[in-house]
Amino acid sequence: MTHLSIRPFAKETLGDFYAVHSQTNGAGWCFCAAWWLPDWNGWGERSAEQNRAVREAVAAADRSDGYILYLDSQPAGWCQAGARDTFPKLLRAYDLEPDAQTAAVTCFLIPPGLRRRGLSAGLLRLVLADLRARGFARVQAFPHCGADLGDGDVWTGPEALYKAAGFVMIHADPRRPVVQLEFNP
Repeated sequence: MTHLSIRPFAKETLGDFYAVHSQTNGAGWCFCAAWWLPDWNGWGERSAEQNRAVREAVAAADRSDGYILYLDSQPAGWCQAGARDTFPKLLRAYDLEPDAQTAAVTCFLIPPGLRRRGLSAGLLRLVLADLRARGFARVQAFPHCGADLGDGDVWTGPEALYKAAGFVMIHADPRRPVVQLEFNP
């Protein structure tokens, strides 16, 4: 029987973050830096070192912007999630008003050798439980939608994952959809 758990991103979990975001896993470039940048200009030209420096700055500032998934105590995934207003670029990209009661899920990474085992669903379930316990009223996510999405298209999480967790579409824009889950008081 396997055991799933999560730990918030912190200085102490930085090594586990890098174990998931590694060249071996095909993820040794972005380091989940995108939403920390002011805009998308030049994103594709950024180096791994530049993005890693952003991640190091997040850790040095004691900012937690997500969760590391552990499968039987071994790092097995990542979900960038937390207070939605932490990411002004996200608010601008989706034309959202600030709301301190809203959390956001912006990124998922499950290493290729661990995919299609239900780990994303387990990770999302654990993240949602923690966000609820932290007092958020709702969670929004920003999936790419469609039936023919490849692994590289679902870095924000597939729409089906969110639907299965009870999210509903609140903005059905084909380029910038928003799904939401309200927590009951």
